[in-house]
Amino acid sequence: MLTGPFLDRNWMGENKSYEDSKIVMLGLPFDGTVSYRPGSRFAPEQIRLASWGLEEYSPYFNKHLEDCNFHDAGDLEFPLGNTVKSLDLIEKNVREIYKDGKKVLGIGGEHLVTLPEIRAIAGNIENLAIVHFDAHTDLREEYLGEALSHSAVIRHCGNIVGFNNIKQIGIRSGMKEEFELMKKHKTYVSKPSELDCLRNKNIFVTVDLDVLDTSIMPGTGTPEVGGMNFKELVEWFRYLKDFNIIGADVVELAPDYDSTGASTAVATKVIRELLMIM
Repeated sequence: MLTGPFLDRNWMGENKSYEDSKIVMLGLPFDGTVSYRPGSRFAPEQIRLASWGLEEYSPYFNKHLEDCNFHDAGDLEFPLGNTVKSLDLIEKNVREIYKDGKKVLGIGGEHLVTLPEIRAIAGNIENLAIVHFDAHTDLREEYLGEALSHSAVIRHCGNIVGFNNIKQIGIRSGMKEEFELMKKHKTYVSKPSELDCLRNKNIFVTVDLDVLDTSIMPGTGTPEVGGMNFKELVEWFRYLKDFNIIGADVVELAPDYDSTGASTAVATKVIRELLMIM
């Protein structure tokens, strides 16, 4: 018999039991439609390794990771080059998570992974809304003739939950038509109090890490200068902690573009604080 000890490749502080957990962390290493810098498929693995550099305690929320009762299910394995099958795998697994009465925390991967999550959740939970942190609008109908694109993910999600149930934070890049769509549906918000209209909703929080400024998050597929800092993002999370968060994801870390590892460390801490409000 082997005596170990062995290194753990799962997230620090997880509940080893799926059955007894409240939240299921699901790695989604897919970047098949990335339009600029690929590599977010490597994020879930690197984030898990970096999690062991975290403290288990969050001073922002006065909670430990163990208090969150989450289970790390590992990474899904996708058929390379097949976007439709990859998205179907995500939808199938997320649907099972909600049938089992749990919440998902998806770790991407590119932002298109949010679409099958929302499809699955919408089939199980009514009165669904989305709070979207991002540098980009993601409201295109298609990109280079392809509707299934990370550039169109929130447009597709809006067609599922209704654009009146989407609020977007940190947006600073997109086409004129996308900004006009945001204005038409009043999706863009700049103050936490503007989220109050969602207090009676079941909220999915999706965090594209390029919402953070390039000075602290250079390791992403489409970096955009002029973003928020980490403490500003945490303040939004603080406001959301009293809302009914039924699921979340964190996407678009491309770890190999930041050789210092700082972007991965930031992503890992974002995930820790997001767990605290779920």
